[in-house]
Amino acid sequence: MAAGLDRPTSGSVALGGADLAQLSERRLTILRRERIGFVFQAFNLLPSLTVAQNIALPLRLDGRLPRRSAVREIAGRVGLDKRLRDRPSQLSGGQQQRVAIARALITRPEVMFADEPTGALDTQTGRGVLALLRGLVDQDRHTVVMVTHDPVAAAHADRVLLLADGRVAGTLESPSADEVAEHLAHLGG
Repeated sequence: MAAGLDRPTSGSVALGGADLAQLSERRLTILRRERIGFVFQAFNLLPSLTVAQNIALPLRLDGRLPRRSAVREIAGRVGLDKRLRDRPSQLSGGQQQRVAIARALITRPEVMFADEPTGALDTQTGRGVLALLRGLVDQDRHTVVMVTHDPVAAAHADRVLLLADGRVAGTLESPSADEVAEHLAHLGG
């Protein structure tokens, strides 16, 4: 709902003053394209496109011509500036997720939603992706909303909202992985 993919049955959802429930599907599509970035567990890269073309795709879909310098700059921020001509099949899982993050950043969104961004990665690669997302918050002042079942991933957040049966069941401020795991263990009881 916060990303405008589903509509609330009650209450309201706002992004930068826009009440998402009041927007038409067309306006929601424009809002998502211009103001929201998405990173999913499945990287959703197009295998026939290069890294540079995958990164630039959201701009092209919006009818904008991406500047090569902007694509190079975003690729550099995620450590892939030397891989711009490669195809996804030539990259590791962690590198593919970095392309997905760069693709989400190319539009300079107000907020980035990351759905289990480390779920398909090994532990070490996942740590690298989490460090990258944390850096986007700390250095670049991006807002990242991450959905995860992983206490280690959740511990990278400033605030953790615990959900049970679709409702907020608790809030933790800058928790450790152990604190998250402890609260998760007691959600059902």
